[in-house]
Amino acid sequence: MASRFSGALQLTTLDDFITPSQECIKPVEIKKNKVKTGTKIKIQDDGTYTEVLEGGPTTKLEKVEITLADCLACSGCITSAESVLVTQQSQEELLKVFKEKMDKQKAGESNFKHIVVSLSIQPILSLAERYKLSPDETALKLSGYFKSMGADVVLDMTVAEDFSLIESAKEFVERYKASKEGSKNQLPMLASSCPGWVCYAEKTHGNFILPYIGVTKSPQQIMGSLVKYHFADLKGLSPEQLYHITLMPCYDKKLEASREDFYNSLKETRDVDCVITAIEIEQMLTQQGKELNDFDEAEIDKPFQEQDQENSTILLGHKGSGSGGYANFIFEYAAKNLFQLPNAKLELKSLRNPDFQEATLEKDGEILLRFAVANGFRNIQNLVQKLKRGKSPYDYVEVMACPIGCLNGGAQIRSQDGAQPRELAAKLENEYHKLPHSDPELNPTVQKLYKSWLDSENSDKAQSFFHTQYHEIEKMNPSISIKW
Repeated sequence: MASRFSGALQLTTLDDFITPSQECIKPVEIKKNKVKTGTKIKIQDDGTYTEVLEGGPTTKLEKVEITLADCLACSGCITSAESVLVTQQSQEELLKVFKEKMDKQKAGESNFKHIVVSLSIQPILSLAERYKLSPDETALKLSGYFKSMGADVVLDMTVAEDFSLIESAKEFVERYKASKEGSKNQLPMLASSCPGWVCYAEKTHGNFILPYIGVTKSPQQIMGSLVKYHFADLKGLSPEQLYHITLMPCYDKKLEASREDFYNSLKETRDVDCVITAIEIEQMLTQQGKELNDFDEAEIDKPFQEQDQENSTILLGHKGSGSGGYANFIFEYAAKNLFQLPNAKLELKSLRNPDFQEATLEKDGEILLRFAVANGFRNIQNLVQKLKRGKSPYDYVEVMACPIGCLNGGAQIRSQDGAQPRELAAKLENEYHKLPHSDPELNPTVQKLYKSWLDSENSDKAQSFFHTQYHEIEKMNPSISIKW
């Protein structure tokens, strides 16, 4: 199925949300026939192509399939093009998995996969706006919708978001200390939770920019580790017996889930098997002739909490941006742990445009830290150019490929009343900040999991499950991409 990706960026034309690159190629093995007579290619009524040999047989030609893994390994464009055939990350694949499970259950078979769905907050808010529901009602109805199709468990992602914030903050403090000891390429630390930005960095600026990018996994991939290597164990299952679906705000999260770094070759399973988005949920409901309001509510499961732990709150947000609040949390964490300033507050000020903001931590007139938030590829490019000229003043930058950030992700549902994207994103951000805030350091579930699942915060398991690495993609210059 062809899908729209959020940040497709041609190397020759810098812009946000422009059309995908026309240079997308995949090396294909061409099977040459030994017949020396001429051949013709004909298009059949059903759209298939056939090769017709003069005086010989007719051969049906195979369709070339380009997967997300191919796109990650190719430098022809920054993210995937709309024409990419997404075989493992489509609505069709998702529905097929649900159908296979239901069919096996009806037949009395027991070898079906246990299906787990993880919901992130941004698409919940998008769907809430679309169907005129509260965020909590939307989450409960989404749980009912997925469980009606055959999902066994539906989770929210607060614990994974908290882990990502804590680990990112710890990583920043370590980098800051190392920079003061003279280590190069430690600062600024650039956020790593946006796969569109990471893919761009790998393919465009390679080894120059990669040392600056944090190595903490995004909440999606931390949730993948938590589901496949802890929840599965709680259920007495092996990771490959689980099928893990995440609901995300952008198509580039499909790219992230497809990275080889998040594939267990021994178990032959990915941490996240399928990414579905808000706009795809809307499409699926439309195809069924239904709306989200038509489904009964079902609880959001809390398998990692203690039985007596407070469980009245359905959804939690975080202080700071609607992209997860990275700059806000890391700023306050660093102020407290580096400079013993426990009451510091991040106060962002817009510079030339509202998608580039900065803030400073000051004490007695001295600037101790300088943070920034950069959304959209124009601002990202300016940031990178400053780094290359050695003129970047920042210690940390929250970087997101989408203008306005994750609440305006490329797979969020667009306004039904003609409102501009910035107006809609502002409305969603207002709803986001109305939610109760999670404090990652005080989250008892996080502390419990550090001890019971990971042994300690600094164990090898914590390093493995919470951190990753990035890779430079060598530039290819195939003849097909030459512009005459």
